[in-house]
Amino acid sequence: MSTILGFLACAVAIGVAGTYLSRYGDVIARRTGMGGSWVGLVLVATVTSLPELATGVSAVTINQAPEIAVGDVLGSCVFNLLIIVVLDLLQRGESVYTRARQGHILAAGFGVVLIGFAGFNVLLAQGGPHWAWGHVGLYSPVIVVLYAVAMRTVFRYETSHREQVQPEPERDRGLTLAQALQRYAAAALVVIAAGIWLPYLGKALAAQMGWSQSFVGTLFVAAATSLPEVAVSVAALRIGALDMAIGNLFGSNLFNIFILAIDDVAYLKGPLLANVSPVHAVSALSAIMMTGVAIVGLLFRPKLRVFKTVGWVSIVLFVFYLLNAYILYLHD
Repeated sequence: MSTILGFLACAVAIGVAGTYLSRYGDVIARRTGMGGSWVGLVLVATVTSLPELATGVSAVTINQAPEIAVGDVLGSCVFNLLIIVVLDLLQRGESVYTRARQGHILAAGFGVVLIGFAGFNVLLAQGGPHWAWGHVGLYSPVIVVLYAVAMRTVFRYETSHREQVQPEPERDRGLTLAQALQRYAAAALVVIAAGIWLPYLGKALAAQMGWSQSFVGTLFVAAATSLPEVAVSVAALRIGALDMAIGNLFGSNLFNIFILAIDDVAYLKGPLLANVSPVHAVSALSAIMMTGVAIVGLLFRPKLRVFKTVGWVSIVLFVFYLLNAYILYLHD
């Protein structure tokens, strides 16, 4: 019970701090002249992925739990796409796929490339050649380069398709840049602290329940570290900033794969993906299929909502998420 309560406490701390991170990150972006979509894709997405970063580094260094690190990253990618279903459920009138900008397809496409490359290397490392430079897999520098190319390409696209800036909330107009930076840093410290503690609780939960670390990392730890994405995306939807919400989710998936490269450098026992279960490839493939479905929705822009709740695209996303969880449960 103490492990479960500790896990829930970390989840609540991450969720609350994630909300403040998005708020003050937005203030910083406005004070420095950055655009709304770029804020969602890069600044907010990076901020809300701090739990995955802290959890991953802690898992591969202090806890020696590479399964939790990789499971958290790929599981978070799957969970972030599930959040689109939540947004579609909360959205009144038209579905999110008809109102969101089609420019998000660019980030989603790069997500398919990066997640697919990670999944490919998970399978390649199983009994195959371990191409590495020291203890770092050669896939890690490739991931860094792909991430840099994705950010540069999306930045150029967003610069040439600048959207109208939303008016600043009244409560934030008196904040200076220095104040926003201080509060942003304080919220980030809370997120990092909770993220460092999560692998301890994940390993304890796996041992007490008789579950594998890959199962716990992919479902439970990933859900907890994705709470900032939930909080930020729902808050953005409520103030009418749907594109910031969608950009945050696709941007978080890009940064999550970048975190794999950081975890690989921090893991000193050899290439990270060569020391984990091949079942993680299931999560990677699930994330790829779900991203493909989201791309179809953004291109096709279906208006039909099943029983006036969600669109059929969201139903397919939800089914893929359940299928991924069920396969991981069977493997466990």
